[in-house]
Amino acid sequence: MTELVTLDIGREAYEPTLRLQKRLVERVKAAPEERAYLVLVEHFPPVITLGRSTRGAPLVASRDRLRAEGIEVHESSRGGDVTYHGPGQVVGYPILRLDLHGRDVHRYLRDLEEVLIRLLARFGVEGRRAAGLTGVWVGGEKVAAIGVAVTRWVSYHGFALNVSTNLGHFDLIVPCGIRGCGVTSLERLLGRKVSVAEVQAPLVECLVGVFGFDGARAGCVSEESPEKETGARRAAGAEHGA
Repeated sequence: MTELVTLDIGREAYEPTLRLQKRLVERVKAAPEERAYLVLVEHFPPVITLGRSTRGAPLVASRDRLRAEGIEVHESSRGGDVTYHGPGQVVGYPILRLDLHGRDVHRYLRDLEEVLIRLLARFGVEGRRAAGLTGVWVGGEKVAAIGVAVTRWVSYHGFALNVSTNLGHFDLIVPCGIRGCGVTSLERLLGRKVSVAEVQAPLVECLVGVFGFDGARAGCVSEESPEKETGARRAAGAEHGA
């Protein structure tokens, strides 16, 4: 197996993060050996994304109100319905070769749920699956959403765990297209302040455990840039007279 490279990019907008994912997808596809990444981000400005399964009228608020609230709206290539991302939420985008991890998208979704259920257990919270649905619930309220895309068996997009999220922003949409679906956060469940940083390390450990990686190491976005790698190869070629 291989190490999981984690890229914590802090607070970042949706579009630049999507471009990063796509660069990493191409890097994984082109690598002669397995490479695996986990991009960790808090999306800011806040964003509502419309997945491929979005139908009907998923927005409760008008576009004018969303603009006034500083919330972007983007159509997304991921599966699933409408969801919200914003500060106080751990969003994880695993870039993995699924042909080496089961070659089964439904199994991959269940594995991501298992990662989040194990993470919640570390905080003394019992997360559960809901029959016929994707994501993780505590009682009757959803605490984590999952929506993925796969290209040539390489995954991107991923999951979002509500840590200290502004839950009022979920009132602006029909979360995951499920009317009457309650939404909660780890902070609300524990009744205390919880930081995103407090959650990230155990999250990485749980993902490593579920997918069987040898371990994890922190990476740097600039080091993982395909453009930088191309430049390095050109420099090496010039040095050797190619």
